[in-house]
Amino acid sequence: MNPQILIRETAALFHEAGIPDPAWDSALLLAHITGRPALNLRLDMDTPLDNATLARFYALRDQRLRRVPLQYLLHEQSFMGHTFYVDDRVLIPRPETELLTELAIAELQQRSTALDLCCGSGCIGISMALAVPSAEVHAVDLSTGALEVTRRNAGALGAKITLHQGDLFAAVEGLRFDLIISNPPYIPTEDCRVLQAEVMQEPDMALDGGADGYDFYRRIAQAAPAHLTGSGVVLLEVGYDQAEGVADLMRSAGFREISIHNDLQGIPRMVVAHL
Repeated sequence: MNPQILIRETAALFHEAGIPDPAWDSALLLAHITGRPALNLRLDMDTPLDNATLARFYALRDQRLRRVPLQYLLHEQSFMGHTFYVDDRVLIPRPETELLTELAIAELQQRSTALDLCCGSGCIGISMALAVPSAEVHAVDLSTGALEVTRRNAGALGAKITLHQGDLFAAVEGLRFDLIISNPPYIPTEDCRVLQAEVMQEPDMALDGGADGYDFYRRIAQAAPAHLTGSGVVLLEVGYDQAEGVADLMRSAGFREISIHNDLQGIPRMVVAHL
């Protein structure tokens, strides 16, 4: 069995199972095992694959056929130019969250302290800490497993970040920050039952935003002013149809300057609110 044949046969299985990008996923799995570039493997008709390599590949292939996300199998996801470790304890970082993080970094360059709520893998907070090393960055998550992943990523990337375990602001009672950022759970509970198969294998607590998807936004809007400095700012990622609703919540909580920003598809996905 050579790499090209193995990838072609696996891609056919993935296609039949409805897996997006079947050939690329197949090549990436083999690249993960062999340490060779995926493109080279797709063209390689000569190198025989030994039984140990095939056994490891088939084990990963079976998991992918059960729709385990590719990122969980590779244990990595690129974000803001860095490679983050991920597993099934955390949400997989998305490209739209990079846009939110870029907005936060621009704000943080003029500020001193930041808080990443619902930090998950730590991709937001760690990226801010790396981009603005003079800032004091804190990260909060209710999940101890998520904090373990964040700690691992911070160590691997050399980021200085202070971690807190707890339920939103309860974990940082008495502290104030210049900037608060969050990509909280925002999918309505009923919708969580009909998500893409891969998404349904991500942590439910990172997805479920309550009956209407606004539970965390209400809590953040209500509590954030008491945890911000006088000229503080809150940056939030929101669902595709939630931007105006979240902006209204922030306005009702006393935030004065509120802006909505689109993702790369032109969908309003970020709310920025200044006190």
